[in-house]
Amino acid sequence: MLQRPVFIVAAKRTPFGAFGGLLKDTSAIALGVHAAKSALAAGKVPVEAVSSVVFGNVSQTSSDAAFIARHVGLKSGLSFESKALTVNRLCGTGFQAIISAAHEIVLGDADVVLTGAAENMSQSPFATYTSRFGVRLGTDINLVDTLWAGLRDPHVDLPMGVTAENLAQKYDISREECDEYAFQSQTRWKEAQDAGRFDAELTPIELKKKTMTKDEHPRPETTVENLKRLPPVFSKTGTVTAGNASGICDGAGSLVLASETGTKVNNLQPLARLVAYHVSGVDPSIMGIGPVPAIRSLLQKAKLSLSDISLIEVNEAFAPQYLAVEKELGLDREKTNCNGGAIALGHPLAASGSRISAHLVHQLQRTGDRYAIGSACIGGGQGIAVLLERC
Repeated sequence: MLQRPVFIVAAKRTPFGAFGGLLKDTSAIALGVHAAKSALAAGKVPVEAVSSVVFGNVSQTSSDAAFIARHVGLKSGLSFESKALTVNRLCGTGFQAIISAAHEIVLGDADVVLTGAAENMSQSPFATYTSRFGVRLGTDINLVDTLWAGLRDPHVDLPMGVTAENLAQKYDISREECDEYAFQSQTRWKEAQDAGRFDAELTPIELKKKTMTKDEHPRPETTVENLKRLPPVFSKTGTVTAGNASGICDGAGSLVLASETGTKVNNLQPLARLVAYHVSGVDPSIMGIGPVPAIRSLLQKAKLSLSDISLIEVNEAFAPQYLAVEKELGLDREKTNCNGGAIALGHPLAASGSRISAHLVHQLQRTGDRYAIGSACIGGGQGIAVLLERC
């Protein structure tokens, strides 16, 4: 439990672009700036009130990416005197940015913090790590696909998809179950999109030839039969396919956090309160189970049970990964990933935690429910979860 109240006063995200799609030429910093400016405007937050920026990014796919937190702040109109911190907890980065921003508020180092995360996976470069000091005549330069390499954990020498296959075996999850769940993610996204449930969180992006107003990756026209036809990726008898795994995507999300003093002095309207958070470590070979201990410990901290939580989001890295978490925790699908997840929307690494948090903030406002949990598994063997309360 936090020792000082931390409120979310604004939450926005960009539409998510498909791999090589509409956002492929828009850097992570540019995406982050767009989301941040939109959040500041939506919350009517004076830029002079923001003294700190905590922004996340995983892959650092552009040459200026090392400056992301600082540049997002400055390009969003913050003063030179504001400070900035870039964070990376892999797939949990968007959540970690919120947690790290909350730390500054709880410690009294800031009263209003701009936070969020951004990722452009389409811009992942090919790289050489052995040519800095010259190459001998006749030596071929081997280029590494940094995107594909980043989706493999060298400590256990496993691609992320194989860790999901390990969970499928451990929890006796069938390919049929995975395809049916993927179809549910797509249909729930379409229902939510048609009903306008993403409108409050989305901020359209003006591109050269069009305005991007909705997520590009979802395939609502798909069927279970089409999903069943896709070949497994990691094993001939495996469960993970291109259709039941999260999509490689580009996008950003941003939230503004404030102390009680920050809300009163700047006349800011709280949307939700960050009640508690937890990060857990797990076996890297089954990294996808990470949300289980994270959520259990989170609930213990808050002295709540799952029955007290009305809305739950578990990032859908892979269908068998989600299903393993669902089985272990006994999750109720009627209140979990209600509007589709990363299998439909995509998973731009750092940005997913920001997306989930922004979505839950606005969903709580829409439904009038009290508590929501957002969570994600993390490559390398971790899990992260945050508890939000509607204001």
